[in-house]
Amino acid sequence: MDHLPLRTPLAAEQREPVLDVVVPVHNEQADLERSVRRLHAHLRETFPYPFRITVADNASTDATPAIAARLAAELPETEWLRLAGKGRGRALHTAWSRSRAPVLAYLDVDLSTDLAALLPLVAPLISGHSDIAIGTRLARGSRVVRGPRREVISRCYNVLLRSTLAVGFSDAQCGFKAVRRDVAERLLPLVQDPGWFFDTEMLVIAERAGLRIHEVPVDWVDDPDSRVDIWATALADLRGIARIGAALARGTLPTARLRRRDDGQPDGLAGQLLRFGAVGAVSTLGYILLYALLRPAAGPQAANALALLVCALANTAANRRLTFGVRGRGGALRHQAKGLLVFLVGLALTSGSLAVLHRLAPDAAHLTELVVLVAANLAATLLRFLLLRAWVFRASRRGTGTRV
Repeated sequence: MDHLPLRTPLAAEQREPVLDVVVPVHNEQADLERSVRRLHAHLRETFPYPFRITVADNASTDATPAIAARLAAELPETEWLRLAGKGRGRALHTAWSRSRAPVLAYLDVDLSTDLAALLPLVAPLISGHSDIAIGTRLARGSRVVRGPRREVISRCYNVLLRSTLAVGFSDAQCGFKAVRRDVAERLLPLVQDPGWFFDTEMLVIAERAGLRIHEVPVDWVDDPDSRVDIWATALADLRGIARIGAALARGTLPTARLRRRDDGQPDGLAGQLLRFGAVGAVSTLGYILLYALLRPAAGPQAANALALLVCALANTAANRRLTFGVRGRGGALRHQAKGLLVFLVGLALTSGSLAVLHRLAPDAAHLTELVVLVAANLAATLLRFLLLRAWVFRASRRGTGTRV
């Protein structure tokens, strides 16, 4: 499988632009020139690498194209791009896809986000620490000025994302994000939405793939002249959430090529066996301790079942992450459900072994019980590995981001 390369820091000396800041616009003749000149001056003063500003005009019908063309002619680090169709997602997809800068960013033309956060936003990408960086208005340390309606809508949207898609990032819609180009080259073809849901979809896919997302608290002041249709955007977002949620439920979210081979673990069957064996050894030790603790009060069969259940849940979670390389929460419940079925097979094997022992030797010592159970668990462990590899995590290995 063709994985992403290791994250590496950029060299200190660069001749070509390291950062390409895209400003998507639609009918922004009032704010465009003031904002671009302010952004340009800020980057000239504070950014230590070569940079580029790209104005991505998506189907403006006012004087925006003329202003963008004039700015590109006057400011040496500025370009403009004209698109025939509307949509912030479409503008970002096009501008980022054509850029050769190793770090790609975007910000809203109203500059609601304080530009002082721009260098902290892109620094983790330049250093090789993270894959994506986002500004967040909802983290401790952020300072936000906006009306109560937009505050409630924003928080409700992020709560909805957490409850339906189980995301870990805090602010999906802040117009202040950056991504490494090597990630964008593989991530952008997977993002379908051309509008406002573009950000959320990109982040959900990236998180499910296990990419590292860095969050930067920002100072943010609401633009009172915003022309975003909140209700139309909300409906489009709900449709996007339903679409992504359905893909997650089916296990078809395509994240396999977004994996990085950056943890030094061996690949292939031999590597999986080594990691599975290590997890199994810890699980077996935990099982023996739990059984010994539970046996006096619960009896042998109940103690065996409870100890095996607890260790099975922990074992599935550990093997999911360590042995089969599945990161993120996508498919976790499905994997645990299948893992429990595998647990039932192990329970039948170990309980059957106990039953046979007690039938043949009713007065068998506890030490004998442990020896029989350990032997039965070794057989169950081998069967468990085969079932996990061939059945539980098979779909993930083929297309939802498992690293093998």
